[in-house]
Amino acid sequence: MTDEGEPTLFVNRWGDTSTPGRGGPGPSTDRCSCFDGSKPHPRARVGFHGERQDTSAPGWRHLLELIDEAAADGREEFRPLVELSPEERRQVVTLPPSIATLTEVKHLMLYGSNLVRIPPEIGAMTGLEEFTPYTSYRLHWFPYEITRCRRLVSSTVSTRALFGNYKLRPPFPRLQPSQDSVTELDTADLDPKRWGTTAVHHCSVCERPIEQSGLHQVWISLRVATDVLPLLVNACSSACVAALPDGAEDYIRAPHKGGRVDQPPSDWD
Repeated sequence: MTDEGEPTLFVNRWGDTSTPGRGGPGPSTDRCSCFDGSKPHPRARVGFHGERQDTSAPGWRHLLELIDEAAADGREEFRPLVELSPEERRQVVTLPPSIATLTEVKHLMLYGSNLVRIPPEIGAMTGLEEFTPYTSYRLHWFPYEITRCRRLVSSTVSTRALFGNYKLRPPFPRLQPSQDSVTELDTADLDPKRWGTTAVHHCSVCERPIEQSGLHQVWISLRVATDVLPLLVNACSSACVAALPDGAEDYIRAPHKGGRVDQPPSDWD
């Protein structure tokens, strides 16, 4: 008789993140049809999600409280979504600027979120080492400011949902023409469908106040921790665009405006 020994135990990497910590009816995310995640369409047109965050929603107010608690107790792991009901999760389409106070957080867990954008304030999370927005299928890009998280070494991202990903090479949204002056543009109240965000306050590269200069948006794909991410740069000048590093190997190497740009062949070609 063969001794098969003790059964193998497999660790659940996501712990209690697959479902909200509090029950409730209804889905916790909205469906996304920006592009087909199963086959390449490199010449299709895509755009930004146009949702604005409802700051009066219970889910948003609850999230603000959770961030204040996490900042106060200095916790190293932050899993806010497990504290929200499915309905509350669905109400959160971005994170508040107050995530900048979470300087002690080493692991930010956003598994299964309904997010469509991450704010640039994530760059102030200087202690961040691990970032997990896995299965956040409406999250197609990230702010360039995430590159300021110098300790970030591990990420788990649903890469097939990303603009320009190597598997499918979906296109990037076409960005607005560069402006050397924003005197006629309210950079504190932007249309996210056109600009990708509702506000731009500082240059992604030099951190100069954007209202004192211009607005030059470009895309660049860089390796951030484990994954190559499409990053939206809100630069104050062409000089700051020129100061950007080269893009990741096997991606578009130079900053670009999106739209009909030539990408390397997809992994399926």
